[in-house]
Amino acid sequence: MCSMKIKQKIQDDLKRAMKERDELRKRTLRMVVASLELAEVDRQAELDDPAILGLIQKEVKSRQESVAEAKQAGRDDLVENTQAEIDVLQEYLPQALSESELKALVEETIDEVGAEGPADMGKVMKAIMPRIQGRADGKVVSELVRGRLSGS
Repeated sequence: MCSMKIKQKIQDDLKRAMKERDELRKRTLRMVVASLELAEVDRQAELDDPAILGLIQKEVKSRQESVAEAKQAGRDDLVENTQAEIDVLQEYLPQALSESELKALVEETIDEVGAEGPADMGKVMKAIMPRIQGRADGKVVSELVRGRLSGS
């Protein structure tokens, strides 16, 4: 995201979407801004970039679940709209880690914290989560760590 804070970029892009009458982008970014403001009110502090990335990641995950539900219900109109929102949100997330990069990061973190078995799972997750913020699904990371610590 260069040196520009993510929040400022989102607000600037929202203004541009309003001027260009880009309804999809405007609607999506307004939801993100509302979520950011709500989170800041809850925390009683301004969110930093990693927290904002986490929030955007949560929005993407929520929409991915909606896409799955809409597909099951045969609602192709909802699938298309929601997928378009996901595409807009993903512009603000860093490049996702490849599977090999993720596995290497898991190995590196396990070595760093000296984890030896499943009992050390929490230690590894605590160390790795800040490193992957917005670049990988926590569930996938958790499965990789669990698999590695249990020797599979």
